[in-house]
Amino acid sequence: MKNWVFLFPGQGSQYVGMGREFHDNYSEVRELFENANDILKMDIRKLCFEGPEEVLVLTENVQPALTVVNLACLSVLRMHEIYPVAAAGHSLGEYSALFAAGVLTLEDTLKLVSNRGKFMQEAAIVEPGGMAAIMDLQEEKIREICTLSGAEIANINCAEQIIITGPQVEVNTAASMCEKAGAMKCVKLNVSGPWHSRCMEYALKKFEPVLRECVFKNPQIPVVNNVDAQIPASGSEIPAKLSRQICGSVLWRQSMERLIGAGFSNFVEVGPKKVLRGLMRRIDRNAKMLNVEDDASLATFLQAI
Repeated sequence: MKNWVFLFPGQGSQYVGMGREFHDNYSEVRELFENANDILKMDIRKLCFEGPEEVLVLTENVQPALTVVNLACLSVLRMHEIYPVAAAGHSLGEYSALFAAGVLTLEDTLKLVSNRGKFMQEAAIVEPGGMAAIMDLQEEKIREICTLSGAEIANINCAEQIIITGPQVEVNTAASMCEKAGAMKCVKLNVSGPWHSRCMEYALKKFEPVLRECVFKNPQIPVVNNVDAQIPASGSEIPAKLSRQICGSVLWRQSMERLIGAGFSNFVEVGPKKVLRGLMRRIDRNAKMLNVEDDASLATFLQAI
């Protein structure tokens, strides 16, 4: 059996109905949802399976919902005696990766993502803004344009896809400048706030006391932090990195390159959709990448290994 790195998706991978098959077919997953309901004091099962979509996509709802589904997929893999040798998660997904690495308990994981979603939603009301995807323009040029326009880089997903963020006027100005500089495409994203920008300072200040209330154990496996693409040696390093991630960039390409550079070559996306699988094809086509989110993808994965 190959050594698999588990990658966990973040906000944007959600859909109504996610996790239903595993919930219906595994008593352990049903127990996870029950525990999540009790911890979160919300009907997470109804939210995931019935939506409606306009309620599910609200940041304060989707962050705990998507995390529970990520952990449900993790639970199913564990039942098949498949365990990660390393882990990473995209933005919100980093909390699932920390759970998988033994850093956080279920209760603290859900406490953190629930509060994170709530505070980010509040911050977006205090300082509204937007985000845009810039396709096929050099990172250095985008950084230069952000400096001139006042926009910021939210995500470096791969060399061909960088997400910018900030107040809407600044984002619009930067996107226009990127188009003039030769970007293949600039797409305004359908998001409810300027995530990973200075506009999230309100959320950062509210979130830090919650981080201090949680226990961060030493990682049992390597887990890469988004904000610096580094692998922390101890749990004590992690809260500050999660704090910085609220307003800082998600260095996904660099994170994957760090794992690949460390010798890992087999990856599985553990959670809804195939966003990270698609990004990996753009980062390193030699990496083996599968996904597990439902019965069909699980069967494909088990056959492949």
